Amino acid sequence: MTRYRAFISYSHADSAWGAWLHKALETYRVPSRLVGARTAAGVIPRRLAPIFRDRDELASAADLGARVNDALARSDNLIVICSPRSAASRWVNEEVLAFKRLGRDARIFCLIVGGEPNASDLPGRAAEECFCPALRFKLDANGRPTGERTEPIAADARPSGDGKAGARLKLIAGLLDVGFDALRQRELQRRNRRMAAVTAMALIATAVTTTLAITAVFARHAAVVAQAAAERRQKQAEDLVGFMLGDLNDKLAQVSRLDIMEAVDDQAMAYFRSLPTADVTDQALAQRVTALQEIGAVREQQGKLARALESYQAALALAAERLRRAPKDVLRQAQYASSLTWIGRVYWFQGDLPQAAQNFRAASDLLRKAAEARPADTRLAYQLSSALVNTGRVLEARGDFSTAKPYYVAARDNYVRLRAREPANAQWPLQLAYAYNSLGKLALQQGQLGQAIAGYRADQHLKATLAAQDPNNRQVQEGLLISNAILGRTLGLCGEMEAAVHFTGLAVAGAQKLMAFDATNKYWQDDFALYSLQMGGLLRQQGQLDQAAAADDNAAHLVSSLAAVDPANTLWQQDLAQSRLEQSRLQLARDDVGAAASAATDAQAAVERLRRKNVDDRGLILLAAQADLVLGQIAARRKDGAAASHYWTQARDTILPATRSGADPNFLAAYAEALLRLDQTEAARPVVARLNAMGYRTPDFVALVTGRHLAYPVNVAFSRRIAQMLPVDAVSPPPPPDAVRPSPSAQRRDGAG
Repeated sequence: MTRYRAFISYSHADSAWGAWLHKALETYRVPSRLVGARTAAGVIPRRLAPIFRDRDELASAADLGARVNDALARSDNLIVICSPRSAASRWVNEEVLAFKRLGRDARIFCLIVGGEPNASDLPGRAAEECFCPALRFKLDANGRPTGERTEPIAADARPSGDGKAGARLKLIAGLLDVGFDALRQRELQRRNRRMAAVTAMALIATAVTTTLAITAVFARHAAVVAQAAAERRQKQAEDLVGFMLGDLNDKLAQVSRLDIMEAVDDQAMAYFRSLPTADVTDQALAQRVTALQEIGAVREQQGKLARALESYQAALALAAERLRRAPKDVLRQAQYASSLTWIGRVYWFQGDLPQAAQNFRAASDLLRKAAEARPADTRLAYQLSSALVNTGRVLEARGDFSTAKPYYVAARDNYVRLRAREPANAQWPLQLAYAYNSLGKLALQQGQLGQAIAGYRADQHLKATLAAQDPNNRQVQEGLLISNAILGRTLGLCGEMEAAVHFTGLAVAGAQKLMAFDATNKYWQDDFALYSLQMGGLLRQQGQLDQAAAADDNAAHLVSSLAAVDPANTLWQQDLAQSRLEQSRLQLARDDVGAAASAATDAQAAVERLRRKNVDDRGLILLAAQADLVLGQIAARRKDGAAASHYWTQARDTILPATRSGADPNFLAAYAEALLRLDQTEAARPVVARLNAMGYRTPDFVALVTGRHLAYPVNVAFSRRIAQMLPVDAVSPPPPPDAVRPSPSAQRRDGAG
């Protein structure tokens, strides 16, 4: 099996650095005088390849995957791209831990691209930390992190440090275990020779290409020159252009001559524009499409999106000509769809969602036909699934939920077929789980609670199966506990409290298990805090106030610690605000108005600080409205009607714009609650009816509505439908209609004001 020279670990946000480093290492030629020498790292090779770099979207994955774990085990070295993004990445931290547990601490190298090493030791600068916890601390004999510090070997790619070129050489010297100064001197000598040769080559190639291109064009249109000679000259020109866009561009990239690369690409573009398309061979057209896509990719990497779009559109025109000649050719359809996807990417990056959606949809339609024509082609099927998901995400981002849904459904069905075709490939059930999760989220945003639970249940079931197959895979375990929590939370929205507590309890237990393995992992601490808080809310609504207080206290202690560790982490600050708000609700239930007011005021202040940075964040909008609703209840308990009306009016006005996009029951319920507490019953009535129809039944909301003497009957058929989706031990029978009326104390508590 392949053994890798190094494994590159990085945050998805630093993918550009990952791509640069991967290419920089694999294309590096070791000086000939060093090749064959033996060092502590082994015999020095001529090349450093292969280097492993995971190109998957790890940020959205549930685990590192068997492929990644296997690659770590077969890698001689680990290179960590260090930045504040990677320091906060659970995946990077887990990859470092996995490599250290192989006993290879001495073969870990860092490339600093942002932030500051050990900034978390400095007051107020924790957000600048670029080393993840696994890099900063040693492991004990059992492979668990300790409090003993360690200093990783690092190269600094920042302009204030070694710079990109110097950092690259430092890493290579470390990988080869040779002196940096000796390697740098040899590299400087070779670089000077290479730059002179490459620059001369580029200038000559540009001049020759221009001459050949002009000659070819004139030759084709001059009656005195034979057709064969014109085609021969054109082929020579295109072969040279291919060299310019391939090997020459690679060499120019190695010496960082982007200016000459750009000149070469511009010359190639000019040449392609001068050529006809009507009487050109299919092979030549295919070569031009590939070349133009390469030019577009270079320009995109340079951040020149408008010029990249120009190249991709030129490639699309040629791909269209190829497809016109053979409309049923599947590979030509796939090439045309590829060009559409590249163009869609640029539009997406430019913020033009309608154009991005148009291109992704067209690519999906073509790839669907291609996949149907070649059902055994796994690559086409996966390409189609990706195009479908891209289309759905753009449509969802535009708020076009109903149009997005068929694309998610088609992607799900594709993954079902891929899983059946390759049952041993663990990638397919994982991708299928994510597809179900996307459908669940989309259904929730549309107010389709039954469909949301169906999607979340399918996601949870698949991950539970994967976790059972690999019980030591902690990333799968975390993915499962999050799925359990999402399912539990959504069941709570439907009033299925026993099932909600069941799945939330599984999430809390799963987080506890992970924390027992590594008590320093901040993400697992956050999981435990969030889902303890969720459990506290469920128990409070069932009147189990002491148990709710215990859960809330666990959450508050942990999330306060996390927020103090990194005040710049907005997610932890938001979790803290949510924790304080739930504590306020609990204190209200206990009639401790003073403690409730203190907690709610803290929550509101935290949300206001966060919203100053991101006023359009929907989660913060909902949290702000909920804080005002609780503060209004507190004012009403204190007989301050004016203050109560002020808070509830503010909640209503805050949440109203957000209710116009989709039908998320959380937003609709907050809006309906504000109206009811303001005694605007007629305005609330249609919203309440809408929530009742979708199956929304939190005990808090039911108590409020019935306390206002509005009908809110149990949908027994809906409850039975939900019960059929769940395991037997998580289900309670649907309650009789008279069981939903709140106790007198609950009516007084939630109907006050």
